[in-house]
Formats: sequence, C-alpha cells, structure tokens
Amino acid sequence: MKPALRVLVVEDEASTRQEMASLLGDMPEVARVLVAENGAAAVRLLGVESIDAAFLDILMPGLDGMDVARVLSVMSEPPSIVFVTASEAHAVEAFGIGAVDYLLKPIRPERLSEAVGRIAQLRRPEATAPPAEDLHVVQIDTGRRTVFVKRDDVQFVEAQGDYVRLHTAEGGHLIRLSLSYLEEVWAAAGFVRVHRGFLIAIPWVRDLRVTSSSGLVAGTPAGDVPVSRRHGRHLRALLLEAARRDQLGRAANAQAPRQRDGEPDGSPRQAP
Repeated sequence: MKPALRVLVVEDEASTRQEMASLLGDMPEVARVLVAENGAAAVRLLGVESIDAAFLDILMPGLDGMDVARVLSVMSEPPSIVFVTASEAHAVEAFGIGAVDYLLKPIRPERLSEAVGRIAQLRRPEATAPPAEDLHVVQIDTGRRTVFVKRDDVQFVEAQGDYVRLHTAEGGHLIRLSLSYLEEVWAAAGFVRVHRGFLIAIPWVRDLRVTSSSGLVAGTPAGDVPVSRRHGRHLRALLLEAARRDQLGRAANAQAPRQRDGEPDGSPRQAP
C-alpha cells in the first residue's frame, strides 16, 4: 500500500526533534515528515500544510503542546494527536483532549511504530475494533513497561474520552477502547452498564447503597461506582439473580485480605 500519512513533529529540543523525524521518515506508513521547533511555528505551518497526525511535546515555551492540540481539535478535519513528553503527569488531560497515544521520553522506536500503526488503522475507512477473543487478556504499554491485565481481574470500567480506564485491585489502566465495545464483548463475563460512563463486573459487587454525594452507588473492592436511576432497577435484578446462584461477591471474597485479630475492617477506596 502506498504510504499516505503526513506527520508533524513539534519539539523544542533539536536532538529529539531530529531523532523522531528520522524514525518516522523510515516507517512505511509515513509519506512525509514536517517539523516545527515550537507551538507558534507549528500553528503557522498548519496555515499552509495539511497533516494527518501530529506528535507534540507538551512542555514548550510559549504555545505548549496542549495549546497546539486544542487548535488542531477545531480544524474541519482534525489530525490524530500523539503527545510526547518526559512526564506521566499530563496523561489524563491528554486523553481528555482526544489523543491517540501518549509516549514517554526517551522515545522507544517500537512504541513510536506502534503509535503510527494505530493512527494508520484509525484513518482507514474500514478500521474496526480488535477481535473480541483478544480481550480475555488486555495488553497495555505504558511506555516504560508492558502490563497484562486479565479481564477477570477488572472490577469496573470508566470511560475517559476516547479511552477507558480498567480498575483492578492493583490500580487503574488506560487503554484506547470504547466503553460500548467492551460492554458488548464482555457481557458474557458479567459486565453491565450501570451509568453512561461506567461498566461494572457483577461478580465483584459487594453492595448497593445510597450516598449523599453520588446517589446510588455499587461498591467494589476497587472503589464505588455510580449507578444511574435508569440502570438501577436492572442492576438490582441482576444482583438478585447472581445472589441466588451464589455468584454475588465471589470474586470480592476471593480477593479480600484476611483480617487479623484486633484489626478494624477496611473500607473500599473511592473511585477517582
């Protein structure tokens, strides 16, 4: 297939800018690489050039990467955005803007290649979600390490822009999938929609209760999950059926730490 992607690298460090441009230029999916040394230069370039993807450093003098991303997001045909930074601190904001990926410095060629491949797939008209059979175990590359998350360890799922956060006993993991897609492929494993932005795994539910701040919530060891009025009755029915089959709270009980004599009961942490 003929290379089609026109990419822009916005980076104020000359050595990093040159390295990324060289790596991208060698990839078969990339037809052309443009570079800009800061946000202002990038915006000027956008006035005369069209691009399919932008690789943006976040911390730059003047217009930073987030500023440039907001300019790109209002274009009639916005390009795919990948943030490249030395810090994990801006990940949530980046994904909220709609970033395709978030790469950590120093750049690993395989991660850069993975991001380009993801962009190429997303920009194909026939792009589809990954096959359901691949999601019994989810592979998540954070830049410095790869984490393998078992579906059965996920207690609830939270939508965050174009991404979802998988909440487990070990913490949260971001991955680019839609909540609707997971709702479909994980339904057989007991995942149900309980809110516009949340799925919950029935086997992990400890209780249902009403709070003064969030209304009805379902408690899991990983945190409380809001339950909308629309989904409340259906969730109660599913929990009742699970209890009749002795399936309710089974996963939670299996994972709960043994309490020592004299120690108070622990309470579940609040979901972020």
